[in-house]
Amino acid sequence: MSHNKPCQFAIILQPEFSLTTLTLAIEALRIANQNSAQNLFEWELLSEDGEEVRASNGMWFAAKCDFATAAQPDVCLLLQGNLPTQNLSKKLLGYLRRSSRFGAIVGGADSASYALAEAGLIATEKAPETILHWEAVPSFRELYPDAKPQNQIFSLSENRAQCAGGVATLDLMLELISRFVDEAMANEVANALIHMRRPGTTPQRGDQSFDGEDVGRSARIVNAMKENMDFPLTLEQLSRELGIPARTISRICKEAYNMSPMRLYLRIRLQAARNFLFYEEMSIGEVAAATGFANPSTFSRCFSSQFGNPPSTFRASLREKQKLKENPEIHRLIQKNDI
Repeated sequence: MSHNKPCQFAIILQPEFSLTTLTLAIEALRIANQNSAQNLFEWELLSEDGEEVRASNGMWFAAKCDFATAAQPDVCLLLQGNLPTQNLSKKLLGYLRRSSRFGAIVGGADSASYALAEAGLIATEKAPETILHWEAVPSFRELYPDAKPQNQIFSLSENRAQCAGGVATLDLMLELISRFVDEAMANEVANALIHMRRPGTTPQRGDQSFDGEDVGRSARIVNAMKENMDFPLTLEQLSRELGIPARTISRICKEAYNMSPMRLYLRIRLQAARNFLFYEEMSIGEVAAATGFANPSTFSRCFSSQFGNPPSTFRASLREKQKLKENPEIHRLIQKNDI
């Protein structure tokens, strides 16, 4: 790429986005400009209506413009937050498709995969592989059963950039810097940020996989439990499926997790339920059924015991945070007057 023309990044902020992803994305570009003494990269922060957007840590960030007035970028990155299915607006999906149509690399971090899939840009029949944060994988599979989530930190193709979020955002940005400038500059930025570059195929977690390629027997047990959440297996059924004696399963669970297999199974199902409440618009009854509870009351009792609040209260608190995305300046004035 010619250094006479800066590479343009459009960074879309969605309600409850992670500040970590934004900071790493912008700092990588800023350091590249600083160390080269050139204006290699320019970036704009966008929001759907051009208004401020609240990050997941409660801080507010001003957007430069909305989708209608944004310049055509070379790279369009969506920073999505919790409950991504609430923010799949026609404006957002249209902007993502339009950016792709005009040649931009389009992608995002963390739970941006929901919008990218809904726009038909990833998780397609021809390209089912997707990258998203490991916590969101069960929920994503419910909505897009043909998708193939990959246990890796990022993926960069000719026109798509997918990232699991967190620190992996920096790894993706370094790969983009390498593509638009060169390897030396990418390594220079990595050194400035005290970071050892990682290939995109690096697993998100070393203790489990997404595709059934297990790391050890304890991982095989956990994966089998995760794959059978809606209709939980008995210990005997689990033993037959894994080909591991029930007594051995009990011993492994005690050694690895300090609990019985069925207690571990319950914890896994409740954690999945929490993630469904984060990322999905399913009813409480549907979440209960998806995680293997015979009725909502049993589910609510178990959820309260694990997390301190019933699922309805947990979801209500998330909804309250989501309300802050509307008329942010009014919410800030109200908060200021309450002090």
